[in-house]
Amino acid sequence: MTRLRGMLLLLVATLAVALLTGRELFYNLTYLLVALLVVTFLWAQVSIRWISLGRQTRSRRAQVNTLLEERFLLRNTGPFPKLWLEVQDHSTLPGHYASQVVNSLGPHQERRWRVQTLCRERGLFTLGPITLSSGDPFGLFTLHRTLPHTTSVVIYPMTVEIREFPLPLGHLPGGEALRRRTHTITPNAAGVRDYAPGDSFNRIHWPSTARKDRLIVKEFELDPLSDVWIFLDMDRHAHSALSAAWKRRELERDWLPWEVPDSFQMPPSSEEYAVSAAASIAQYFLRRGRGVGLVAYGQRREVLQADRGERQLTKVLEILAMLRAEGHIPFSEVLRTEAARLRRGTTLVAISPSVRSEWMLMARHAQRTGLRVVAVVVDAASFGGPPGAPEIAEQFAAVGIPVRLVREGDDLGAALST
Repeated sequence: MTRLRGMLLLLVATLAVALLTGRELFYNLTYLLVALLVVTFLWAQVSIRWISLGRQTRSRRAQVNTLLEERFLLRNTGPFPKLWLEVQDHSTLPGHYASQVVNSLGPHQERRWRVQTLCRERGLFTLGPITLSSGDPFGLFTLHRTLPHTTSVVIYPMTVEIREFPLPLGHLPGGEALRRRTHTITPNAAGVRDYAPGDSFNRIHWPSTARKDRLIVKEFELDPLSDVWIFLDMDRHAHSALSAAWKRRELERDWLPWEVPDSFQMPPSSEEYAVSAAASIAQYFLRRGRGVGLVAYGQRREVLQADRGERQLTKVLEILAMLRAEGHIPFSEVLRTEAARLRRGTTLVAISPSVRSEWMLMARHAQRTGLRVVAVVVDAASFGGPPGAPEIAEQFAAVGIPVRLVREGDDLGAALST
């Protein structure tokens, strides 16, 4: 813009001198400057046209402390070369450096590049839009073109491997089997029915199929092992964070943004530690064939009914990826309302950084009603919050409730396994 302004001032000056003096030299200079402006403007217009850009994401699901890979293909579909093109990406994913400057792109040529980003934060992020910029060789005109297409990517919370965690006990209420149908295959066959589109072939009951002369499949019931329900405290008044200190530590690291560090340090936030603990516990039980449900009051009431398998783990991670500590209902009230709906023998895992003893009393009450309670206490004081977490943990231990204490900077897997 500065060069263009100077060129216009020079054009006005030469035209004024030509009109005042009538000399042919200044008229020729005026014509030359006008021609230069017209040619460079047309050149800039051509440089920004006949360009196609494609971006391909290997997966629209990733996890904290893993790499998200994206591939780009820039193609010149026109008959004129492009001296330079600036590709500016406006993605919201933190640390996603996809912008690029491409030099000397000939007619019908293409340029490819790959971007790998270390996912540091969970949530829903947008990839795109993209702005293309180009201009003339003299730098007089720079034109922009926006490609508005966007895609979404979900970053799941980080999960850690837990070596050992209190396992739920089997429970048969009244000595009867649990009459609950399930889509997964269990040792308990409940009956048979006609084949329906989508049923897997390993569910076919061949003796009945041969007898009825049509496809018959088996139906299954859940086995009598009790479900695990994870109660996650998302009360905004209970959580604390040391985000400024974490950002300062991140800036001091000497690894590149796309490198996976040997030991990833989670953001020093009780919310992130609690969410990661919930995701890890859900993964632990689901991979051992248990049914897992989830209850959390964040932006809204989130209740995921207990189920089994990898599909249930995906549902849990998707909920936790979007969940934020924006609730306004105390955790004790959440326990009072939701735990009353659980059947006897269910294992309740309560995760909270709250230092108020009310939620410990409600967990104790749930234990007396026949639920098996496990507590995960996140030490809010280590995140800059109020003290009192060790005392809460001691109260749980005193009444016979297994408890895990998690502090900022702890190895989460080791803390949950201790």
